[in-house]
This record gives sequence, structure tokens and C-alpha cells, in this order.
Amino acid sequence: MLRKFAVTITATITMGFFAGTAVQAREIVGAPAGYSPGTIVVKTSERRLYYVMGGGQAVRYPVGVGKPGKQWAGTTMISGKYLAPAWSPPAEVKHDKPGIPNVIAGGSPRNPMGVAAMTLFGGEYAIHGTNMPNSIGGYVSYGCVRMYNQDISDLFQRVSVGTPVVVTSR
Repeated sequence: MLRKFAVTITATITMGFFAGTAVQAREIVGAPAGYSPGTIVVKTSERRLYYVMGGGQAVRYPVGVGKPGKQWAGTTMISGKYLAPAWSPPAEVKHDKPGIPNVIAGGSPRNPMGVAAMTLFGGEYAIHGTNMPNSIGGYVSYGCVRMYNQDISDLFQRVSVGTPVVVTSR
């Protein structure tokens, strides 16, 4: 089930946004069976996100996914794309971490959204970067999908609002 996503958007676009120098973690692999080109598939059990391309190929990215009890599965779509978004913690996060600020500015090293976020329709979840790269590959979030900043930058360029997203535990 998707919940309301609370994010404050800063509309600043920086020309250097996509010019990262970090090692890229993504790779080209065979596409997961049964998905159309242009679909994002998140396999939480693998902690991998696939962007399905044509010709039976996909770009595979390592990701951090929901902690036990915070995971979800379903089909949705990208509802918004934001560079350097400010972040407002959802009520559940605020309850668990009452000292967290009500808003963390975009670009702040404390902002859990990293360099970019793509919100998912109908909920408070997003596919976003992270300023904590050691969290990639783990069960770490409240349901969002975390990516290395260089990988969210790459995926951000490949997709548009309306891109289908399938989250599965398989």
C-alpha cells in the first residue's frame, strides 16, 4: 500500500549534476522475463533495480530496500522527478526519530534523498539517491528504494514521469 509522499521540491538544476566521477555500480544484463522495455523492476530479495531496455537487455543497479516490516510490493509509476529535493520525514519516521528536523534542505549531506528523487504515484515512497552509500545492498529504508547518487543520476536521465515501476519480492 502506498502512502502520501511528503517532499518539498527545490527547482534548482545544476549543470554538473550528471558529471560524477565515482565508480559506476550499474551493469548491462539480461532483462527479467515478462516485462516491457521502459519498465523499472525492483527485486527486493536481490536488492537490485532493473531498467528494462529493448533487445532483451536491462541496466541493473544495486539498491537499498525496505527494512523487514517496511517492505511493499506492487505496481505503480513515476509521478515526479526532482533534483536536489528537500525532504520532510513521513510521520512514521518522525515517530521513530523525534529529533529529526521537519525539513532537511536539498543538497544537505544529512538529506536522505541524495542528488535526485523520483516519487512513486499514490504514496510516500520514492526511488532516490543517498548520502549514505554504505546502505546500498541492505534492508535499510522505510520502503523507499535507495541508489548510489551516480546511479540515480543515470536512471533519472533514462526515465520520464509515467514510467511503470514494479516492486516484487521475487
